[in-house]
Amino acid sequence: MNLIKFSRWDPFRDMAAAQERFNRFLTHDSGLGSPLEGIGPWLPAVDVIEEAERLVFRAEVPGVDRNDIDIRVENGTLVLRGEKKQEKDVTDESAHRVERYYGSFSRSFVLPTTINAEKISATYRDGVLEVVLPKAEEAKPRRIKVLAS
Repeated sequence: MNLIKFSRWDPFRDMAAAQERFNRFLTHDSGLGSPLEGIGPWLPAVDVIEEAERLVFRAEVPGVDRNDIDIRVENGTLVLRGEKKQEKDVTDESAHRVERYYGSFSRSFVLPTTINAEKISATYRDGVLEVVLPKAEEAKPRRIKVLAS
């Protein structure tokens, strides 16, 4: 009969549990949390994909009105700015827990010199901002045929 039971060690689970205990210690969390603890700075997640003829930036900005998004190219840097506004019907007295983040954000990305800044386009659909930066003609890969001499 085997009396020893083995369990697989998961360091990430242990780190997450330690982080949770530490956060409760710092905030004196009673289990409900601070009513408006989700308000503060936030950074949307951004994917950067390079394709043959363009760079594509996709940022998750759910709940942000497209009129509150500002996209600029300044000195070879793509700057994404915006603001996620809190719903007016949520107050300290009515909220039991607010985990979503609100407020302004700003993300900056240094661009390669091979971007055609004049043809940059952006779309916003289903909470995802997509910024397409076409590569300049000289930056696109091209095949060179070898001729017989």
